[in-house]
Amino acid sequence: MKELSLCTKDSFEGVLRLYSDMVYRLAFSRVKNPHDASDITQDVFLKYIRAEKTYNDEEHRKAWLIKTTVNTSKTLVLSSWNRRRSSSELSDDGLGVANVFEDKNLKNMETKSVVLSAVLNLPKKYRTVIHLFYYEDMSLSDISDATGLSLNTVKSQLHRARLMLKDDLAREGVDFNDVS
Repeated sequence: MKELSLCTKDSFEGVLRLYSDMVYRLAFSRVKNPHDASDITQDVFLKYIRAEKTYNDEEHRKAWLIKTTVNTSKTLVLSSWNRRRSSSELSDDGLGVANVFEDKNLKNMETKSVVLSAVLNLPKKYRTVIHLFYYEDMSLSDISDATGLSLNTVKSQLHRARLMLKDDLAREGVDFNDVS
């Protein structure tokens, strides 16, 4: 089995091209702020460079990036600096939101906006599993591995998140079955 490593500048640029959107979207789904999501993305890739790890395959590399993104996001959210920021600083200015969740199955921008809003209104633990399952196409066992949660916890959180989304979308006049 060939081990993958960070040996050349070209390999890093390839990893950055391949995974930067995924890392940004996951960070944004956790912190709800495009500026913080960009900072987290940069921090994750700096950690990637500094780690000088070798990977058995691309799934191992992807799992490491997801776990690091979740942990870096958690660190930012729990930081004392972040808790002191005013709510006006944390409000989204709309930059980059239009292309955050590109999903071919959504019929129009209005529906996409309603769904994005509903996902962002979920509690953080539910946003993460929804994002990884629907937007990153990860299996339940991959989500379990990447987040460190048990498989049953992932199933439970995904089920609860779907129920919450279904209720939120119904209030907005969107049929959950049309977007899932």
